Amino acid sequence: MGEQKTMVQTAISLGDAHYLLSQGHDSQELKQQIEDAIHSGGAFVDFIVVGNRRVSAFLDGRERIVLTVETVLFDERDTGDVDTPFGGTYDMDGSSFGDSHHIDPL
Repeated sequence: MGEQKTMVQTAISLGDAHYLLSQGHDSQELKQQIEDAIHSGGAFVDFIVVGNRRVSAFLDGRERIVLTVETVLFDERDTGDVDTPFGGTYDMDGSSFGDSHHIDPL
C-alpha cells in the first residue's frame, strides 16, 4: 500500500466561528494582516477557507483569535481557487451533501 499524502492545515477561530484555511494559505501573512487590522482600530481581513470560499471578517481586537496548525490527509480539491468551490457547510467526508443546507450570511 502506498504512502498517504499529507498537508499542513491551519484553522482560525474568531470568537465562536471556526474556519479551516485552504492549503497553501500563508498563516504568517494572515497573522500580519490581523495585527495590522487591530493596530489600525479595525479592518476587514480576507482569507480563503477549505471549499475554496472567501471569508471576510472585520477584526478590531475585541474578538478572541486563535490559529492552530496540524497535519492532515491531502485533499486535491483544496486549491484555494475561489473560482472552483467544492463541498458545503457540512462537507465532512468529501461529499457535497451540505450545499443544499448552506445559508449565506446577509
